[in-house]
Amino acid sequence: METHRLDLVLPYLRCPVCGGALGRRAGAVHCAAGHGFDIARQGHLTLLAGGSRAGRGDTADMVAARAEFLGRGHYRPIAEALTGVVTSGYAAGAGPLVVDLAGGTGHYLAAVLDALPHAVGVDVELSPYAARRAARAHPRMAAMRADVWQPLPLATGSAAVVLSVFGPRNAPEIARVLHPDGRLVVVSPAPDHLREIVGPLGMLDVAPDKDARLARQLADFAVTAEEPVRYRAPLTHDDIVHEVRMGPSAHHVDDAALTAAVARLPEPLAVTVAVGVTAYRYVGGRQSPVGVGSG
Repeated sequence: METHRLDLVLPYLRCPVCGGALGRRAGAVHCAAGHGFDIARQGHLTLLAGGSRAGRGDTADMVAARAEFLGRGHYRPIAEALTGVVTSGYAAGAGPLVVDLAGGTGHYLAAVLDALPHAVGVDVELSPYAARRAARAHPRMAAMRADVWQPLPLATGSAAVVLSVFGPRNAPEIARVLHPDGRLVVVSPAPDHLREIVGPLGMLDVAPDKDARLARQLADFAVTAEEPVRYRAPLTHDDIVHEVRMGPSAHHVDDAALTAAVARLPEPLAVTVAVGVTAYRYVGGRQSPVGVGSG
């Protein structure tokens, strides 16, 4: 992210300490109360409040594996479905801002911005390694390090679209930052997603109550559009290793055991990709802002 990319989204960002508006001076941003935050030389901005207890997010190896896997196009149909759902429900009156929560390398947000030529985007990501890549992912995208489980350093009602792609969902904060005409778009795995490799490689499985938990979590949101995505992707052994290492299973799989297990699989292997792309609008009561940015 060159500094002009940050300027595109700066009006929507808020100080994580006091909630004040931010302005840029040279290599840092500041609020009127004097709280300052440096812009990294790689281009991303860190807006982590002192109370955040989160770790550093995905490791450098996980981020590299994700970039390699997504760069080979295996999830392109997911990106296309996501873009279609976003553009079909996009309300121009909600403003230009698209926010991707835990957006990783910016892969999906970049696809959405390509389809919305007047939009600007901010990738909210905890991992510094992912934020560095997201900072270069699109000329209308800024990368911001922040903890999605904490109050988001975004102005109330500022987002026309909030994306959650295989990521955590802080429902109260999503409701706060969404414009009244805005949409939340969620991509979540179906129970049989990657079924050909989950068991043989000891990957984390999709929880059987995932849909019920998602419904409870988003009880104050109403579904406006749904699109299932299902296909078989021919993956090489290298592709499969990248798939395992790019997600949470990377923390639970031994490298030597993974290499041996992958070697026993056919090559290429047709692997099921099965996700749902769902758009929501917020229908709960508009309460007083609870986050850091009230305006």
